[in-house]
Amino acid sequence: MSTIAFLSIGMHGHVNPTLPVVAELVRRGHTVTYHTSPAFREEIEATGASVYLYPGGDQPFPDPPTPLTWMESLASTAVHLLPAVLTDLRRDPPDLIVHDSACLWGAVAARELGVPAASSFTTFALNRHVPSPTRGSLDLLTAATAQPRSVQGYLRSRWALHRRFDARGLPLLDLANIRQPLNLVYTSRAFQPAVEDFDQSYRFVGPSVGARPADPSFPTDRLRDPVLFASLGTVFNADPQLLRSLATELAPLGGTVIVSTGQTDPEALGPLPANVLARRFVPQPEVLARAALFVTHGGMNSVNEAMYTGVPLLVIPQGADQPMVARRVVELGAGLSIRTQDVARGSVNVLAQQLLRDPRFRAAARTLQVAQREAGGYRRAADELERYLHTAGSDGQSSPPVRHSEAE
Repeated sequence: MSTIAFLSIGMHGHVNPTLPVVAELVRRGHTVTYHTSPAFREEIEATGASVYLYPGGDQPFPDPPTPLTWMESLASTAVHLLPAVLTDLRRDPPDLIVHDSACLWGAVAARELGVPAASSFTTFALNRHVPSPTRGSLDLLTAATAQPRSVQGYLRSRWALHRRFDARGLPLLDLANIRQPLNLVYTSRAFQPAVEDFDQSYRFVGPSVGARPADPSFPTDRLRDPVLFASLGTVFNADPQLLRSLATELAPLGGTVIVSTGQTDPEALGPLPANVLARRFVPQPEVLARAALFVTHGGMNSVNEAMYTGVPLLVIPQGADQPMVARRVVELGAGLSIRTQDVARGSVNVLAQQLLRDPRFRAAARTLQVAQREAGGYRRAADELERYLHTAGSDGQSSPPVRHSEAE
């Protein structure tokens, strides 16, 4: 059996899809280490992996993130974390490193140690047809002229990275799209845009949905159909008034309306209709299995989980890759999209009624559900990693990151 090291950035949408994969690899007898922020320690240890904590506590990320501030944060974090990460990896040497596609320090660590690496895409796979937010572009250049401090911080960190570590082969700018000879993408080929333009290094394994610890405090027995679920993510603070608008507009349509408030205090929403249940966090896969409609920010992990259960979506993108995810949902007929500024104008109630009453949305969601499940999920991901390990071991060589063209 092999030792496999996972490295990720400290965000739920990037960590959660890897957890069932880790648990499956442990079940198959592999030794798995996971290098992460303290906030994720408990749930990772529950998979059977050994946890190594990044120094300095949980890593802050820009709120809200822009492509330029995201690049600066990733580069500076890599310089800060790499000495401790490399010390831990050398203490428990891996046969394979699996890193998030935006985890710059994971890719550099693989080069430093001379071991094969695989990349974990919790977004869409990215190329010139599916542009990465950190790809070289006119928009990025325009942002750079307006944010010279971020540019200077990024350049300082990249220079330090190249001076102190083996960072050859890494993209000059596109830090959200660090590819390897094996790239795991946690969605189906049916949902991936321009899927025909990706080579065999990309494995579309579908949503990595596995058993999560039960939440005995969640009142499952109180849910009444139809269950309508709204969540704008768990990473950044959501506007309480926005969440309140969602709750009040959905309340007349649902038996139970569940609002996940994330970092926002549910009390900040004020008095809510009697059939609305507002909580910071909810067991999302369990709720989606009961839901007739999901109102979401369009985070890739949330949308994948919704499609896995065949639930129509109303997407309210907040930033990052979410507008692109929203467009794909609408394009495939599995839901509708609305701008944040239109939520308070009564549109949510109208669109929710349309999604609940028109069977075509449910039919399209069910079609995607079949594709998501047939992709293989976490077991397929574990198969691909084992196959890659065997191939890399047979070659007796480590695989450097795939070189990028910034024009892609």
